[in-house]
Amino acid sequence: MQIQVDTHTHTLSSGHAYSTIIENSQAAAAKGLKMFCNTDHASLMPGAPHFWYFANQRVLPRFLNGVAVLRGVEANIVNTDGDVDLDKTVLAKLDWVIASLHEPVFKPMTAKEHTEALINTIKSGVVDAIGHPGNPNYDFDFEKVISIAAEHNVLVEINNSSLGRSRVGSAPRCEDIAMIAKEVGARITTGSDAHFAADVGNFSSIQTLLAHVNFPQELIATQHPQTLLDFLTERGKSVAEQYQGHQW
Repeated sequence: MQIQVDTHTHTLSSGHAYSTIIENSQAAAAKGLKMFCNTDHASLMPGAPHFWYFANQRVLPRFLNGVAVLRGVEANIVNTDGDVDLDKTVLAKLDWVIASLHEPVFKPMTAKEHTEALINTIKSGVVDAIGHPGNPNYDFDFEKVISIAAEHNVLVEINNSSLGRSRVGSAPRCEDIAMIAKEVGARITTGSDAHFAADVGNFSSIQTLLAHVNFPQELIATQHPQTLLDFLTERGKSVAEQYQGHQW
C-alpha cells in the first residue's frame, strides 16, 4: 500500500514536540516521502505559537531536503458550532488545515454534542480534514459524520499515533471508521502525528489497519503528492500551482 505523503507533523513550535522543520524534512527524505505537511497546533493549545507563526509560513520554501512542504495547521475545534481557533483570513492562506478535538480546549461532552461539533466543522468549509477521530474521549455518530465528510469533500484522518501510544483505545474505533469510510466512499488522509522527527513518515500501523479492512487505494488521498494536490484543487486551493511541472 503506497503512502507518499505525511499530512500531520509537529515541530518544537507546538510546545510539546521536539524537532525542527529542517529535522522533520531530513527524516521525511530518509523515509522516501515525497511530501509532508507542517501542522503545528493552533493558539489555544497550551504552549502553541501565536497566530503570526501561521500567517508567516509563506517564508517556508516549497522543498526542504528534496521533499515538498505544505504549509498548514492543526486547528482546535472550540465549540459545537464548529468554530476553530485561527482567524479565517489566516486559514484561507494555508495549504492544509486539520481540525481536531483536544481535551485542553474542548472538554469532552456527549456523543450528540461531539457529532454536532464535527458536522458543523466539516460544513464550515474552512477545514480539509478531521484529525484523529478515533479518540475514545470523543464518541460520535461515525456513519453520520463520515457520510457528511464525504459529501463535503473533507478527509477523515487515520492517525498512526492513535494506533499506538496516543489516545489509548483508539485502535478498534479507527478500524470501524475506516470500514465506514470504505462503505460510504469517504476519502482518508494518513498522518504520523509525529512529535519527534524519527516518527515522520511512520505509517506502519496505518498500513496494517488499511490492509486488514481491504481499504481501496483510490480513497487514500496521500498515496501520491499529486493525489493530495488534486484534492486541494477540488477544494478551491491554488497550491498545486506551486508544484506545476515538478516530476514526482
